[in-house]
Amino acid sequence: MATNAVAQKAIFALRREISRIEGTLPERFAEPGSEDAVVLRHNGRPRGEASLLITGVPALDEALGGGISKAALTEIHGQHSRDAGAVTGFTLSLISLLLKQAPSKPVLWIGTSGFFAEAGLPYAHGLSRLFGIMPQGVLFAEAPRPVDALWIAEEAAGLKTLATVVIEISGNPQRLDLTATRRLHRRAAEAGRPVFLLRQSAQAEATAAPLRFAVTPAPAGKRHILGRPLAGSIGPPAFIIALDKNRLAPSARFVLEWNADERTFETRDALRHGRPQDPVALVPLPRHRPDMAAAAGPRMAYGLFRFPPAARQPS
Repeated sequence: MATNAVAQKAIFALRREISRIEGTLPERFAEPGSEDAVVLRHNGRPRGEASLLITGVPALDEALGGGISKAALTEIHGQHSRDAGAVTGFTLSLISLLLKQAPSKPVLWIGTSGFFAEAGLPYAHGLSRLFGIMPQGVLFAEAPRPVDALWIAEEAAGLKTLATVVIEISGNPQRLDLTATRRLHRRAAEAGRPVFLLRQSAQAEATAAPLRFAVTPAPAGKRHILGRPLAGSIGPPAFIIALDKNRLAPSARFVLEWNADERTFETRDALRHGRPQDPVALVPLPRHRPDMAAAAGPRMAYGLFRFPPAARQPS
């Protein structure tokens, strides 16, 4: 234990010294066991609360060092295609929190033609109803290839007239490498505006983003009326958020629900044994007979039914 503490302290000191020399990482480091954190400077300015996107979840903000840096590239990752809705919903939740501070600035959403044709675009009524984002304030750029989408994102990341830039890439294209993400991160740092990189149906790779969220959908709970759960109802959308890459704290997982009325995140009970606590069973189990799905095995049900002969039509 003592050896690990000494090694961790040395790593923190080394990171702090490298950041001081380069002056490019707007991060906050603290030695293990110490209460005082060392505030680093970026472009001659100290990192403060104005440069952070606060999620409103105390445990998550503490793990992020106060919040998500606005002047940085943030990666939001979904491993499977079925997680695309959760990845998009969590990103829109962050944009909703961001637009509270800059409501008049538009959002640029960049993607490829193939992915937009497969997954579609964010629904206009859902943008305004669930996230408070006006549809006319979202600009969509459709690129034929991932390399074209990266070029648009790199050029747009330096514009201070935008609230944020979202680039949505499916799979693991060769052009989305460490060099390309470094350029995106540098442009975001220079402009002081966040850039969200959505990795849909992709495997985790090395990128220049200092922060990576792995997002999967969580089962929706029940809607509460007057402080009580309403039977048979479906509650707000929920996300399982895993901090896969974070230089300020170890990996952590959170279950968050999005409150569309207040436009805030709300926490759910902690995970048990690495799996979310399902509020209700998705499919009721049979009560008066054994589970047919478990007993059927690989057998096929051919020849069990006989259809009656067709009735003769009158001439």
